[in-house]
Amino acid sequence: MSEAAVGRLRSGKLKSKKRNERILNVITMVTVIFFAILALFPIWWIFRTSLMTNAEIYRYPPSLIPGKWLFSNYEKTLGVFKYWEYLWNTMVIIVPSCLAGTFTATLCGYAFARLRFRGKKIIWTLVVGSMLLPTMVTLIPLYIAWTQGLGIRDSYLPIILPYFCGGGAFNIFLIRQFIMTIPRELDQAATIDGAGYFRILFHIILPAIRPAMIVVALFIFIGLWNDLLQQLVYINSSNKYTIALGLTNFRGQLKTDWASTMAATCLSFAPGVIFYLIGQKYFVEGITMTGMKG
Repeated sequence: MSEAAVGRLRSGKLKSKKRNERILNVITMVTVIFFAILALFPIWWIFRTSLMTNAEIYRYPPSLIPGKWLFSNYEKTLGVFKYWEYLWNTMVIIVPSCLAGTFTATLCGYAFARLRFRGKKIIWTLVVGSMLLPTMVTLIPLYIAWTQGLGIRDSYLPIILPYFCGGGAFNIFLIRQFIMTIPRELDQAATIDGAGYFRILFHIILPAIRPAMIVVALFIFIGLWNDLLQQLVYINSSNKYTIALGLTNFRGQLKTDWASTMAATCLSFAPGVIFYLIGQKYFVEGITMTGMKG
């Protein structure tokens, strides 16, 4: 076979490979868009319902787009739903929990990743094993300890204080795995220069694990924002209600007023969506790099 024929054969194979890659990319993109629409459809359904009249909501067949965009439903809902009070109460729980949980999880993760101490493997096994415990297993013992042992009732403290003690097993695991990706040579070089453990942590480790710390803060935020069970157990006074408790109570009061209920629901998840969008870049980076060891 001549060189020209071989060249045409290779060129044909290359064009065929590129065409197959383009087809595969198109199929992948269509699949991703399809599943994205499926994921976003419930959110759109809640939003469109919040802008309709109750008569329009019950109309059959249902419409995907409101006939009239009744943003006045939100004004009406805010007149009954104590949104700003509930939001403030929620932030009173979330802000100190996120700050303390992220910081203490970083300290614990650094200790397990870099320090050597007696019983390290056993303690690490217990930490990882505690992630297998369902929340319901520890809920009643913790409730008895807080209310009868410490006498703390109708308070945010049982929800906030645990985040001052490590920030959660999964968060410690996440930080530890991320620190493991940082070469130990950096620590050794800093040690030669006279740096101690805390100086290495604050000047070398923390700047490198910022994405993981933001991921931990996001996980704590989302967990507390959606944690109806613990808030229902530890909070009794209506003036201390959070977004989750306020929305549950509001839904029970209105029953058939789905437009106002959905408007309150949209208001409730909006801050969480905004917070996630702000940290989305670091969230993806932190998840993809966790577990990689260079």
